[in-house]
Amino acid sequence: MKLLKLGDSLVVWKLDRLGRSVRHLIGLIEELKGKSVHFRSLTDSIDAGTAMGRFFFHVMGALAEMERELLVERTMADLAAARAEGRIGGCLVMTADVVARARRMFANGATVNQAALFCEVSTKTIYKYVPAAEQALLRGANK
Repeated sequence: MKLLKLGDSLVVWKLDRLGRSVRHLIGLIEELKGKSVHFRSLTDSIDAGTAMGRFFFHVMGALAEMERELLVERTMADLAAARAEGRIGGCLVMTADVVARARRMFANGATVNQAALFCEVSTKTIYKYVPAAEQALLRGANK
């Protein structure tokens, strides 16, 4: 935005790539207008240089904002449903049995990767539920 000057054109692929809310988009367009910079959105076929283009810009901006808000609502609802089923972010939560199984594996000399594969979780999840210090202690107890 700082590099744009009189007579330049700002072209975006889609309107929602330019701003996150209608208020923000309107402010950006006003700033561009003040600099005499032309604005176009290719996918939305918006040319802010015409009255119809400015009207369409406002309508499409409102629709883009609503679409983002609906996406957030659906994501939050899906995450709540996953938590109700015992999952976090779509992944199975480590149950006490799975954690105990991982601990037994470490006591028998298994690696983090082996435990993660066997428990069907990521290595990050293993480290979260069985910290590295505890893994080292369990391996040391076996020797």
